Amino acid sequence: MMYAFMNVIVPIALDAERMNIPLKNNGFNKRNSDSSDNYSRPRHKDYGGVNNRDNKYNGRNNRSDNSPKMAENEPEGLIVGRNPVTEALKAGKPIDIVYINPDAGGSISVISRLARERNVVVKSVGAQKLTQMCGGMSHQGVIASGACAEYVGIEDILAVSRKKGTKPFIIVCDEIEDPHNLGAIIRTAEAAGADGLIIPKRRSASLNATVFKTSAGAAVRLPVAKVANLPAALDKLKKNGVWIFGTDAKGDSCYNVDFKGAAAIVIGSEGFGLGRLVKEKCDFLLSLPMNGEITSLNASVAAGIFMYEAVRQRNGL
Repeated sequence: MMYAFMNVIVPIALDAERMNIPLKNNGFNKRNSDSSDNYSRPRHKDYGGVNNRDNKYNGRNNRSDNSPKMAENEPEGLIVGRNPVTEALKAGKPIDIVYINPDAGGSISVISRLARERNVVVKSVGAQKLTQMCGGMSHQGVIASGACAEYVGIEDILAVSRKKGTKPFIIVCDEIEDPHNLGAIIRTAEAAGADGLIIPKRRSASLNATVFKTSAGAAVRLPVAKVANLPAALDKLKKNGVWIFGTDAKGDSCYNVDFKGAAAIVIGSEGFGLGRLVKEKCDFLLSLPMNGEITSLNASVAAGIFMYEAVRQRNGL
């Protein structure tokens, strides 16, 4: 799947001085230095020119047959693979039964012992049975059954930074439909120290077995909120003092923006980028330098670059 940014020019720097947008050397950190848990921020202003999006991108009903599709026949309530199952057990996630293939060797015995220590039933089955259970996924000799998807609220994500005593750092995915991409983004977000991730209920991959497997267990560590209205969720973040950083090919370079304050990075969908309403809610748009013949990146790769530029700045590197 390719990650294509929308070709819309938004005048980010035009009102930067007047609106105190957090461009570098613009006093963003100073503005937040006296704030409380609510991280004071100026009132959001809709930027002109956002509605001049090309007609072919007005709405999500123009998806072609080549659009990315969510995996069908996903095994429900299963956590598949050694790392995901191990992390789920360590995190105390609700698990009913752990199915193992004793002949798989390696860390299977460690997983079995860990499950029994947590009073989880362990059943020995053959490799063929495991393959049937997970629909042919790479199970590595172990599958756990239980509550695969466990979502939180936006307030729970905001509470993470308050507990840590840091400024919020949140990742938002706008209709990432490929579960492999979502799993990879979750893995990077957890490694980068994000407080949580927000996804929409419609046209988005959910916390299924593929996402758990691809995230290498990070999906059980990173709080994920699933919301009915993503633009409204962004409004709620802004009311709590969080700056909304959208991603767009014509946006300002991500290396010219200050991520040290309360920040949420919004990653657009594969092939379609940010939706119109979501883009309108962004305080400003960011881009990555593209110096080769290829002009787009995979969604999870682009997300990782944006996240680690934020990490670099927030860690004072």
